Amino acid sequence: MSGHSKWATIKRKKGATDAARANVFTKIGRELAVAVKAGGPDPNNNPRLSNVIAKAKAANMPNDNIMRSIKKASGEDSNVTYDAITYEGYGVSGVAVIVETLTDNKNRTAAAVRHIFDKCGGSLGTTNCVSYMFESKGVVTIAKQAGDDEEEVMMLALDAGADDFDTGEDEYYISTSPSALDSVRAGLEQAGRTVLGAEVRQIPASTVDVDEEAAVKIRRMLDMFDDDDDVQNVYHNANLPDDEDEE
Repeated sequence: MSGHSKWATIKRKKGATDAARANVFTKIGRELAVAVKAGGPDPNNNPRLSNVIAKAKAANMPNDNIMRSIKKASGEDSNVTYDAITYEGYGVSGVAVIVETLTDNKNRTAAAVRHIFDKCGGSLGTTNCVSYMFESKGVVTIAKQAGDDEEEVMMLALDAGADDFDTGEDEYYISTSPSALDSVRAGLEQAGRTVLGAEVRQIPASTVDVDEEAAVKIRRMLDMFDDDDDVQNVYHNANLPDDEDEE
């Protein structure tokens, strides 16, 4: 087990500025709305909603905001519907990119995603043009606790049904099959662990080495996607220089 986790760099994370925080809250608000629409407002009976709530709390989203989003989505006057649309394409140097969105305006989102690809030297591709290079994995992130024995935590995760275990600076990353995500999260919570996130991620089967010039363009592209409210997650297979220092 290394001191730096491969799972920590699967998705690019931005600094916690006020603007970035507001952007994150907007995205999580949409996820909450979709989860409520799909399974109801009670997280005890809606594992998907429970997962999003854990993500919201890990992002320091105020509880009032969380409850307001849930109440709004479950109200009779809630008529906003978000469609989940995934786009695939290429960045510079042939880097494969998957962009997951939640949108209430498909035309707006498609135009914005295409613009970002074009602006950063890439191109929007067709459905399934790069998804075969990735594997869907459930990833549960839990907080480290004082006095932890990593071997014991790993065995706890494996007993809960996990496939793999890795450690970061302040968190443990437990990977599962997508179908086992909810049960693994629940098992860890029952064991007293603080779950910081539980979601299905797209994991590249292999990575592409890029030079610093290409990395600048790729990072710019990732930042532009992060800044778009419709974009929920972005995955890529670039091995960016100095990724070890990014959390």
